[in-house]
Amino acid sequence: MQLKQTWRWFGSNDPVTLKDILQTGATGIVTALHHIPHGDIWTVEEIEKRKNIVEAAGLTWDVVESVTVHESIKTQTGNYQKYIEQYKQTLSNLAACNIKIVTYNFMPVADWTRTNLDFVMPDDSRALYFNWFDLAVFDIYILKRKNAADSYTDTILSEAEKRFKLYSSQQLDALSSTIRFGIPGEKKLGVGEMLESINTYKEIDHSTLKSHLKYFLEQIVPVCEENNIKLALHPDDPPFDIFGLPRIVSAAEDVEYILSSVDNSANGFCFCTGSFGASAKNNLVEMIKRINTRIHFVHLRNTRRDECGNFYEANHLDGDTDMYAVVKEVLSVQQKLDEPIPFRPDHGHVMLDDINKKTNPGYSCIGRMRGLAELRGLMLGVSRANNWQ
Repeated sequence: MQLKQTWRWFGSNDPVTLKDILQTGATGIVTALHHIPHGDIWTVEEIEKRKNIVEAAGLTWDVVESVTVHESIKTQTGNYQKYIEQYKQTLSNLAACNIKIVTYNFMPVADWTRTNLDFVMPDDSRALYFNWFDLAVFDIYILKRKNAADSYTDTILSEAEKRFKLYSSQQLDALSSTIRFGIPGEKKLGVGEMLESINTYKEIDHSTLKSHLKYFLEQIVPVCEENNIKLALHPDDPPFDIFGLPRIVSAAEDVEYILSSVDNSANGFCFCTGSFGASAKNNLVEMIKRINTRIHFVHLRNTRRDECGNFYEANHLDGDTDMYAVVKEVLSVQQKLDEPIPFRPDHGHVMLDDINKKTNPGYSCIGRMRGLAELRGLMLGVSRANNWQ
């Protein structure tokens, strides 16, 4: 059995239309109701409205990405119990609409983080890029987080100081906007709001945040089991601590803790090769073997690291991740299942005609279509070589 080919779509304001997606080879849609504030209930009416739009275009809504976890749940402060109950109701409403794979993450404050959204590649296409020196410039000189310098090596601190003195006010504003970009279609945090949110974690370390995730899962997994929902936890992006905040879904030991802490088939992962692959410590093939059939969704993306740990997003079959080995292992897991695991080509370079168009960072059409075509070809070759139909 093969994986299900899907495509992320951000709704009616997405520059890539459903009509465009039909031409890429994808048959399923990955989307979310980004207009609903974090923590609020997704009603059946709103879910059906989005589902009807997708199906009218000849596609299916296969995966939710994401039902965002309210910050109070992560910190266990304020009305966090109310938000857990509302999360449960959203899950039940999605199940009532026959949408059964739900992606989420447990990253504190910041979602995926990059320092450059238009990194120029040798072929003049544009990629997403993460650079420790620029992150330190933002953290120390723009965000002005207390004791921020303690989070960085002397090498990073020295280079960050040089860059801060060289950057114009316009360059610093652009860097700040890029780092605070967040999810397309959702409100971007201001610098003050971001600093305030970070301060709510001052008493929360890795162990505490892990216990909060375990508690959250203990509360929602029974609802998932009752409704045949598969949870797909997305790893941290990037997979290491930033802004002094603990990140707890970054490495093999984190995966082990999450799987064993709530040992239920509903408690699974969105296996993102770009997120896990940005850390040289992670052996992706071994991690796939461990998660096994609790891989409920797959993001296929590649990165290229340098000696400082900075990385850019490479073409899907290039980079530091052996995509052949990863795809072969994921397909091996698929043969144990009766239903196809959805995958999507995650991110993609801005290239060709898209360079002159407005696109969501990482989600231009042509770069992802190139990635999907390459991945489909790779999967066909792997499947034929192993007699997997």
